[in-house]
Amino acid sequence: MSTDVDMAKKAIYDMLESRIKTVEAKLGTLKAKAETAKANAEIKLITELLTKKQVTHQKLQELKKSGGEQWERAKADLEARIADFENSVKGIESKGKTS
Repeated sequence: MSTDVDMAKKAIYDMLESRIKTVEAKLGTLKAKAETAKANAEIKLITELLTKKQVTHQKLQELKKSGGEQWERAKADLEARIADFENSVKGIESKGKTS
């Protein structure tokens, strides 16, 4: 049974890691566009998002190392951070489309 739990945790971990990578790819594209356009406001926002990216990766590693109740808390915290990260990137994407 422990193997099933470990496999389920690994699947969730992999799914969360995939979400982070997808958002990071979008962030990279936005950063390139902002730098090309010399959009200082966007560059500042993207720089702030790069910090969020680092924190998100740290939380992902914490999830990998945690267990039991701590794993559930770490998972919930990471999911919230990923959602915030995704929404922040989407916000910048939508601003780029209206410019």
